[in-house]
Amino acid sequence: MNKIWIGTNWKMTKTTEEGLSYTKDLKEFSKSISESIELFIIPSYTSLWPLHEETEDSPLLLGAQNMHWEESGAFTGEISPRMLREIGIDIVELGHSERRQYFNEDDEMINKKVVAALKFGMKPLICIGEDIEQKNQHRSREVLADQLSVCLQGLSRQAVRNILIAYEPVWAIGEKGVPADADYVEDIHEFLRGILENMFGETGKEIPLLFGGSVNKDNFLQYMNIGNVNGLFIGRAAWDIASFKQILHQLDQEYVKDGVANKR
Repeated sequence: MNKIWIGTNWKMTKTTEEGLSYTKDLKEFSKSISESIELFIIPSYTSLWPLHEETEDSPLLLGAQNMHWEESGAFTGEISPRMLREIGIDIVELGHSERRQYFNEDDEMINKKVVAALKFGMKPLICIGEDIEQKNQHRSREVLADQLSVCLQGLSRQAVRNILIAYEPVWAIGEKGVPADADYVEDIHEFLRGILENMFGETGKEIPLLFGGSVNKDNFLQYMNIGNVNGLFIGRAAWDIASFKQILHQLDQEYVKDGVANKR
């Protein structure tokens, strides 16, 4: 697996003006790092069109934070896959824990959205993760297996070549999140890879598995050195452009150019 996927979800933080400034800086900086690092940003809806215009002549990929599964209809406040495709969106983030917690989204709904995103030529970034209660009850594997099996239900081996999976333990994300031990992440990612291989055979080995959970300047390399971690989904540490560029520069110098990525 050659690509290293590195991206960030801005959540409800940046205005369009702030997002444009950030994106212009990141676009220019991206010229200095390896092409094997696949960069993506996921802004709020109001910024998508101007940021598409800013990124369309660059390798930066642009994502949306959510979408409905129907092409059109009486769904006030929703955005359809057809609308996102018209803008030129590359990635759609689906199943984030905040969507599950605050908006009652479940795996069946996420599966419908995954199917719709693929139909319209967008890459679904499917977020999965257990909460602290499930972890303490030693149910992490059970919960994650259920999430994967339902979210990917009915997909062909060809279709899943176009998806991304982000493992984001709920207890490790957010302002009060506790960074996960590298050994724990390694164990879970190995488990997830096994599920994907069981579901899709050899194709399951090709599906990128990203890790996200209080990833920061101090711990990102230890996560990238884990065999089944194919990228990082970074939160607060990437919202500040200077911090994000520092992470990317170090990743490029110490991980990609030193040949660590090729040894995995």
